[in-house]
Amino acid sequence: MYTISYVDRTNISMALPAMSRDLRMDPVQAGNVAGVFFWSYLLLQIPAGYLANRWSAKRLISILLVVWGFCAAGCGLVHTYRELWVMRVLLGIAESGVWPATLVLLSHWFPRNERARANALWMVCLPLAVVISSPFSGWVLDHWNWRVMMIVEGALPLLWLIIWQVFIDDRPSEAKWISAAELNYLESTLENEAVALERVDPNPSLGTFFRPQVLLLVLISFLRNITDFGFLIWLPSALESAKKLSNTTTGVLLALPFSVGIVSMILNSWHSDKSGERRGHMSVTFAVGGIFLIAGVLMSGQWPGLAFACICLTAVGTNGHLGPFWAIPTETLPRKLAGPVMGFVNSVGNLGAFFGSLAVGYLNKHTGGFLYGFGLLGIVLLVASTLCLFLSDTRSSAAAGKL
Repeated sequence: MYTISYVDRTNISMALPAMSRDLRMDPVQAGNVAGVFFWSYLLLQIPAGYLANRWSAKRLISILLVVWGFCAAGCGLVHTYRELWVMRVLLGIAESGVWPATLVLLSHWFPRNERARANALWMVCLPLAVVISSPFSGWVLDHWNWRVMMIVEGALPLLWLIIWQVFIDDRPSEAKWISAAELNYLESTLENEAVALERVDPNPSLGTFFRPQVLLLVLISFLRNITDFGFLIWLPSALESAKKLSNTTTGVLLALPFSVGIVSMILNSWHSDKSGERRGHMSVTFAVGGIFLIAGVLMSGQWPGLAFACICLTAVGTNGHLGPFWAIPTETLPRKLAGPVMGFVNSVGNLGAFFGSLAVGYLNKHTGGFLYGFGLLGIVLLVASTLCLFLSDTRSSAAAGKL
């Protein structure tokens, strides 16, 4: 489900070169329509986290599947820059509730010592969406055009809704396939963990949103998204400008860094769960991504092949930390506030995607290339790595019940 969601928000990166020519957009306008999605993406994050906890994550996501499908397909029907801008805003609203609702759904199924792996195996959808869709999108662009690509990929959530309704359950107690032993284990373990957190923080308030640790998570998420989407949105254009490649070849090359991201997410989250440590596992991956992105920029003039290999390792920084990062709120906050806080962190953090895509577009327009823009993204990853070290150790904070 979320792979389809991510495809429908990011497929504009493959379409951007042709779309810019057809709609007569300059690089700043192109970066704006790619990133404006994330301003409207703010709107339903906190309400969706609340509704998923109090009502039903499954039903909420079912409604959103339909709405974002129509909005995504609508991006293929526009004829002006302004129309595209409006459709991207509507798509952001439609998708904004999906992320916190899914995190709440996972927290109903996986205990603390499995949660980073569960989050990572779900969030594999982020790089996997690029790996799957980029070659396909490139092939469609080579044989038809960007309008066909947008409409076809926008129809996918409407088809997926049937599978979602049949196979997804909000809680283990609602699943018919689970054994009695598994059900008893999950319900007792999750209840004991929830009671422990409630006991330490029995009267959580809105002040939770402004605790230093929550604000640090917001800032780290903001910096991560600057790099992730600045990198994702503009890498196809950078590849096209460096070498005159077909859309299909560009799509295949774009899939390589995100394949690295998948491996790093799974391995890092597995080790984080095994050790119970979160912040160090986040800091190291950010540092690796930043160092290799800067190295790729410095090598691009003389050794383009080696530079691209370094750029592939950038995905360690943009994806490898996600499992441990999103385990922190659900294992250190009372259940009633975990969903809204995750929505708050994700919504404000995702604004970084707007500034990342816009900044790279601006630097490209004024310098005539992508070296300065990608160099800036590498520095941002190193700053995020440093900030992770200021987070509280969740092994002790979980025991204390404080974030």
